Amino acid sequence: MANVAVVGSQWGDEGKGKIVDWLSERADLVVRFQGGHNAGHTLVIGSQTYKLSLLPSGVVRGKPSIIGNGVVVDPWALLDEIKRIGDQGIKITPDLLKLADNAPLILPLHRRLDQARESAAGAGQIGTTGRGIGPAYEDKVARRAIRVCDLAEESNIVAKVQRMLVHHNALCRGMGLEEFNEAELIAQIMEIAPKILPFAAPVWEILDKARRDGSRVLFEGAQGAMLDVDHGTYPFVTSSNTVSGTAASGSGIGPGSVGYVLGITKAYTTRVGSGPFPTELTDATGQLLGERGHEFGTVTGRKRRCGWFDAVMVRQAVKVGGIHGIALTKLDVLDALPEIKVCVGYDLKGERMNRFPSSMSGQAAVTPIYETMPGWQTSTRGARSWAQLPAEAVKYVRRIEELIEAPVALLSTSPERDDTILVRDPFLG
Repeated sequence: MANVAVVGSQWGDEGKGKIVDWLSERADLVVRFQGGHNAGHTLVIGSQTYKLSLLPSGVVRGKPSIIGNGVVVDPWALLDEIKRIGDQGIKITPDLLKLADNAPLILPLHRRLDQARESAAGAGQIGTTGRGIGPAYEDKVARRAIRVCDLAEESNIVAKVQRMLVHHNALCRGMGLEEFNEAELIAQIMEIAPKILPFAAPVWEILDKARRDGSRVLFEGAQGAMLDVDHGTYPFVTSSNTVSGTAASGSGIGPGSVGYVLGITKAYTTRVGSGPFPTELTDATGQLLGERGHEFGTVTGRKRRCGWFDAVMVRQAVKVGGIHGIALTKLDVLDALPEIKVCVGYDLKGERMNRFPSSMSGQAAVTPIYETMPGWQTSTRGARSWAQLPAEAVKYVRRIEELIEAPVALLSTSPERDDTILVRDPFLG
């Protein structure tokens, strides 16, 4: 049996929560490997809706779960989420959840700096969630982060806070902001430490044992390929690598153990926040997609921008991310449309392009080249077999497979976990 890495192939919000929940029943262990509580995964189980940000989706099924070292962890947000999920009947204990002891922490100063910098950017804002993700990753690569393991030693905390504030208070002075208080920050960290430390563990050892035991591991990505800090629409991206290669480095396991890569792909395209979006629809059709798809961010509640399916972008995500197959979601949102367009190429100043440009100016300048297909105008919601789909819907799915050069492994037809057509079980490789 193969391990499986689940990643987004667009700008996030592709429906990873449901697919990870569906797959977690077949997994022995679920691992979050990048991002932070800027991610948002919604799971619908019977009459209950669970909204997760830091917790791996497997926890709602009672699956042993790991938050890997590639995640930046806000300990206050984590405890709040544990309490909220607990209030819904899911008890999160250190036996169920392990937190990488080398994971970097998001501190209150990171949130404040994130929001201040975004506000100061004015028209140049990149659409950050303001939760401190970027500044925390900056501290990590600058080697001044406080990590989970540091919480066990107060002397480490004091020394690291002092070093951190040399940098951040200089920024505050430059921006005309009130400087951070050393004693107050140390007190906040020491107060939260005993509540977080019970979850801490060298998770690479757990994963190594899982590998040797033949356990099935599900690696749960956040955001999507076009938000990758290297491969996305830079600078309108997140602060981590969102592609499947990070499943290895962000959890502490060799790349050969990642296994099958499943790219979650919405049957149309959405984006939250600023940045280029070649197929965006600002007309009644875009409004209809947003309404039918309930397109509001799980974390921020912001309205998502909607547009036609961009096969060029997804094909690029397939190649860059090593995606073996896709889970196509929200097909039912297209049910009411008399015709459907798919972007099959870009026009850049009169020349056709079959890739998404790297440059900011090129990404802003491309216009989509469309292929138009007939809609089916009948319900696909809840379909659980190909035979229940109208012929035109099947043709649409097959055409997407051709254009992105990857097969559909799963097809989701509603938020309900069982409304899924299985073409190929990713755990069978």
